[in-house]
Amino acid sequence: MLVSRRVRRLLQLVPGKQRFGVYRFLPFFFLLGGAMEWFMINVRIGKETFYDVYRRKRSERQYEARMEKKE
Repeated sequence: MLVSRRVRRLLQLVPGKQRFGVYRFLPFFFLLGGAMEWFMINVRIGKETFYDVYRRKRSERQYEARMEKKE
């Protein structure tokens, strides 16, 4: 219960409750999404970024689809 009370108190500190209601939290989600996108593009884990892996897997799937179509 103590954590729940702390979280509730922290959420009450965010301004704009009267005017925006729950939508007052949208800027935080936009910032979080932008930070995630930046991380996925720029941060290398090992030798690859998320998008390197995504492009490679997509090209592998296209290649396999072409090979199945030929057969």
